[in-house]
Amino acid sequence: MISPPKTQEKKHYHNNSQQFFRILKGKATFEIENEIIEVESGSGIHIPPKLRHRIRNDQSENLEFIVISQPTTRGDRYDEMNE
Repeated sequence: MISPPKTQEKKHYHNNSQQFFRILKGKATFEIENEIIEVESGSGIHIPPKLRHRIRNDQSENLEFIVISQPTTRGDRYDEMNE
């Protein structure tokens, strides 16, 4: 996936799905519950089910990453209403 500069997704959670994000190019900023975590290219992060989270690209270059969800997030994504 590619995230353009200065973009972010809505904060959300999954009841059943866990996710693993692998950063291929750039630096990702994750908001997980109330914590901010930066993940550099070549590294990854695991997000267990039920944790509110979002990925941001605060940088001035494209962010490239892959995300693996198990089980699928189809029908298991709940956006935060005030985000």
